[in-house]
Amino acid sequence: MYIPIEELKKATALTREGKLMEATAAIQRALGASRGPDAYGYAPLPPVPTLHTAEVHEAGEVTDVEFRERTPGRPTAPEAAFESHRFASGGRSYAYRLYLPPRRDDQPLPVLVMLHGCTQDASDFAAGTAMNDLAAQRGFIVVYPEQLARSNSMRCWNWFEPAHQRRGQGEPAMIAALAMQVAQRCNGDPRRIYVAGLSAGGAMATLVGQLYPEVFAAVGVHSGLPAGIARDVQSAQAAMRKPARGASAPAAPGAPVPTIVFHGRSDRTVHPDNGRRIAEEAAARASAAGIVLAREDQRLATGRPATRTVYKDSQGVSRVEHWEIAGAAHAWSGGSAGGTYTDPAGPGASAAMMDFFQSHRLGD
Repeated sequence: MYIPIEELKKATALTREGKLMEATAAIQRALGASRGPDAYGYAPLPPVPTLHTAEVHEAGEVTDVEFRERTPGRPTAPEAAFESHRFASGGRSYAYRLYLPPRRDDQPLPVLVMLHGCTQDASDFAAGTAMNDLAAQRGFIVVYPEQLARSNSMRCWNWFEPAHQRRGQGEPAMIAALAMQVAQRCNGDPRRIYVAGLSAGGAMATLVGQLYPEVFAAVGVHSGLPAGIARDVQSAQAAMRKPARGASAPAAPGAPVPTIVFHGRSDRTVHPDNGRRIAEEAAARASAAGIVLAREDQRLATGRPATRTVYKDSQGVSRVEHWEIAGAAHAWSGGSAGGTYTDPAGPGASAAMMDFFQSHRLGD
């Protein structure tokens, strides 16, 4: 996937000058040039919504701290920060947590969007995955959007509703816009934006990655479901029990997005066939796009026994990975007991996803 480097240079220069709106426009031009209607028939991305602070909130919710812009021209921050913010999209105001790692220079950093599962929130998910600890070591910005209770009483992302399965609207549009906004304001690298999630968050990560392949360089899915496999609550529940073969069509056919999948073989909430199917569809899209893949099956003994299936391209880069963990239930593999839905026995999904993400960027 090619992105004009001159447009990215323009965006960087504008950001350094504090011209954030102009920088956003330059980024959108760059993204549109890499994967626009000529490539896969996508419509241009909508404008990035503005970020609101304390004056925009919903009744009964705690307002956030003021967003402190960090641009390359500002002093570096030697200490990490885990902040609370809000983001306006589609007439609604979403809370999110933002982890900013210690910075020792002004080089753009990768951005990872983490989508929690049902009944979870941002702080719980951050604690359970321990992703902030890894982000501090590897220099990642991490964004944790929160689902609204008014949108789903269980705080599940609505991956199964048609209103949230199309480009340019609903929760996928909010997630993509938030990722771009954070990258712009916090000196993130627009070529290294990733999305990952657990359960309903994993299903939404799959969907978002396919709808916005010009924004997200790679996708991580833990205990999730394929995109387009359900159209309502009933079909979602059926898919969670066991997906029917051939029932879904990729949300963005022909758009290969590097994907890493984790799933427990003893998952009684989301059937393991869903994880296998996500990986198979990702490999099929890559092959259809002319990427020659070689499959390799590995047996791992770190933590719980696991099978790791890797699809590598001609350069030896892993384009798709599928980790299936023996005896693991519906929980984040290798997670911390400090959060819900975690299995500390491992293997470590967070570290494996970070490794995978670090080998991919848009334009490679």
